[in-house]
Amino acid sequence: MWLSDDAKFRKYMQMLWLQNIEWPRRPAWLLSTQRQRSEIKDGCSQFGNKNLNEELRRIDQEAMKSRMEGDLEDCLLNKVDLRRQWISQMVEEVQKVVHHLTTEISYQDFRFQAIPYCDTYNENIKDPEGLQQWLGVEQFLKSPGQWHEADVNIEGDIVPAKVLQVFRKLVENAIETCHLSDRVRMLMDHLVVRVVVETSAGQVELQLTPSVDIPTAWSKKAQWPSCLKRWPSPETVQCIKSFGFSLLACSSYHWQLSFLRAEQVLLEQLDEDGGCRRKCFQALRQMKEDVWCPGTRPVITSYHLQTVLFWTCEKYPYPKDWQVFSRGFLRLVRKLHKCVSQRFLKHYFVRKSNLLQYASSCELDALAQTLAFFLKDPQISLP
Repeated sequence: MWLSDDAKFRKYMQMLWLQNIEWPRRPAWLLSTQRQRSEIKDGCSQFGNKNLNEELRRIDQEAMKSRMEGDLEDCLLNKVDLRRQWISQMVEEVQKVVHHLTTEISYQDFRFQAIPYCDTYNENIKDPEGLQQWLGVEQFLKSPGQWHEADVNIEGDIVPAKVLQVFRKLVENAIETCHLSDRVRMLMDHLVVRVVVETSAGQVELQLTPSVDIPTAWSKKAQWPSCLKRWPSPETVQCIKSFGFSLLACSSYHWQLSFLRAEQVLLEQLDEDGGCRRKCFQALRQMKEDVWCPGTRPVITSYHLQTVLFWTCEKYPYPKDWQVFSRGFLRLVRKLHKCVSQRFLKHYFVRKSNLLQYASSCELDALAQTLAFFLKDPQISLP
């Protein structure tokens, strides 16, 4: 729930006598600044007038910078907390619906398994070069016979378009069987399976994408990590590769590589050293949704921002790099601005793939200008 501006102001109780009125305390940064100025003036005989003015100006600038950094953090993180409260119930409702539907689908066709939670794939990122792969029947370790059927197979290859055709019909049937027609409806889209779910907080549009897990193996296209990198740790890298990867049925003929589990592990272990990487990422996402790229089909998505985060963590691997929120946050904004300006953002695992390859050039250029304006004066563009 959003709070009104009035709720943010402190209330002061008026006392009976004028001399007993309790005035608001001055901010700590102001008290500190005045104390520093007083100390310098007391020792002004040690300075010339020019040196004294320069020293006083320096102190004022440092105090203002400290206040701005505090305002930046407070404003953004307050919005992040409100956003989390707002969507938590919505997410829970959607996950229950998806689990219900996929459980019913698994009963109808044992080739599909139910999921206990809603894995996400962002439809705004079209298949960049380097993320595509064929999927042959021989790649399945168990029960390959079930995938030889003509409804999904062409000459030994499992074709995403045919899988989606089967899956779309299963989703339609599951909506009816589960009596969810009043809450879930299919959208007309021949390329993907898209539904709208009614929740207590509003409508949520979802893309349901069949995926094939390839466990205990690592994709040959993912030449990761680079040599001599300090982030993530060797132990984390070993753990990530042990989960393997996935293939998504979201195009006509080629399966798309996905490293969802690997990305989840990286996010879970972000701040084991006590840093503020997660807060910086959440604030970056909040600015993207509120100011830079609002709307349902933004040119920059949360997946793009997540990739920016991973690259920045790799470049700045030390705990000291992530102790001050404002510095970490602006570091992410600068990286995002660079990628948008150059129209180039490498996939974190498949580094020959450009995630902005098919993004609108006009929208990217407009966003680059917006980010440049924000970096000149972060305060003026706060939501």
